[in-house]
This record gives sequence, C-alpha cells and structure tokens, in this order.
Amino acid sequence: MLQLKNVHKTYGTKENAYEALRGVSLDIQDGESVAIIGKSGSGKSTLMHIMAGLDTPTTGTVEIDGVSLGKMSEQERAIVRNEKFGFVFQQYFLQPRLTVMENILLPLTIRGTSAGERKKRAEELLAAVGLTDKAKNRATDLSGGQKQRVAIARALANSPKVIFADEPTGNLDTEIGESVITLLFDVHKQNKTTLVVVTHDEDLAKRCDRMLTIQDGKIL
Repeated sequence: MLQLKNVHKTYGTKENAYEALRGVSLDIQDGESVAIIGKSGSGKSTLMHIMAGLDTPTTGTVEIDGVSLGKMSEQERAIVRNEKFGFVFQQYFLQPRLTVMENILLPLTIRGTSAGERKKRAEELLAAVGLTDKAKNRATDLSGGQKQRVAIARALANSPKVIFADEPTGNLDTEIGESVITLLFDVHKQNKTTLVVVTHDEDLAKRCDRMLTIQDGKIL
C-alpha cells in the first residue's frame, strides 16, 4: 500500500549538506503494523514524515496505493493526509483553546462532513477512547494520557487507511503509555488499519508485525 523507492533527503546548502535519508526503499502492506527504530538523528522521523506526505524527498518516489505523492499538488497531498492518514505525535498537537469534542471534530470539518455525521462520529470516538465525560473540557485541562487518547480519537475521525505514530508514548509514564499502546493496537486489529510507529521503545516495536532499524539514514 505504501512504497518508497530509493528515497534520499538532504537538508542544508550544497557546501553544508546533511543527508538524512540515503537511498531508502521499502514496501508496507495494507493492514500491516511496522515499527521504525533507531537512535536520535538516525532519520526515523524524517522517514515517517516523507511517508506521510508531510515532507518531500530530495530524490526518489513515495507511492500510496500505486499513486506517486510527488506528482500531486500540495492541495491533493493535503486531501490524502486528511482522508487516508491519521497522525499521533509525542507532542499531541491539540488545539488548546478548543474543547475535546472540537479537537476531534477538526478533521471531519475539514473534510466537509455534515454537522450531524460529525457529532455522531465524534461521540463514537469519545466513547472508544473512554473520554465521553471530558467532551466539553478544554484540551489544556487534560492529563498527558488523556491528551494522547484525544489525539488518537482525532486520528481516527476520518477512518484512515494508515495511522502514523511518532513516539506516541514518549511523554507518558509506563502505565499510561501501556494503555495508549493497547488502544492503538486494538484499533489496528479491529479496523485492519495499517500502523506505522516511530519509537525508541523496543518493547513497543516488538509488538508490531515487522521492525525496521534505521541507522545513518539507511535501513539495516
């Protein structure tokens, strides 16, 4: 479903260039769970951002369902990100002034889903992540674990084909982190959603179908 062919990513000027990815090629199958592990600076977050269309490769191609992201306009890539991808980040990236319900509604609003359908879907997701009683709370009023569960609910709003999770438990203690991991894998199994996880945590990585180790911009 996701295919990368000889992807390179270089930052900086020609005189002071840093090559973050060096010829990465890989395939990720529909419904698969894949962990990308590596030390800080190894290129794992850059790889995920390029796979997800959040960044573009310097050279090489990225395809989703056989269609090249590089041949799309920025607007077309934005539609793919909204309709096919869901994102869970270590920093949560919730809108602090909005309520929990409003944060979950955002992807549905962007997509143009009707008001009635938006509300119904958001209520289902709040129940799924155990936060129905927090619907009217502002995001700033939540604990770290609650914020991450809201982020997961928001990621699921448009029933994505792929969830990209970048260090999803990095800011959480062990017990709460485990509950977030369990929720992610429950969603992956129940909905047959493809799951791509960037992590330092080898225990989390071992729960995936496949583990990819990246070092100095190359898959080992």
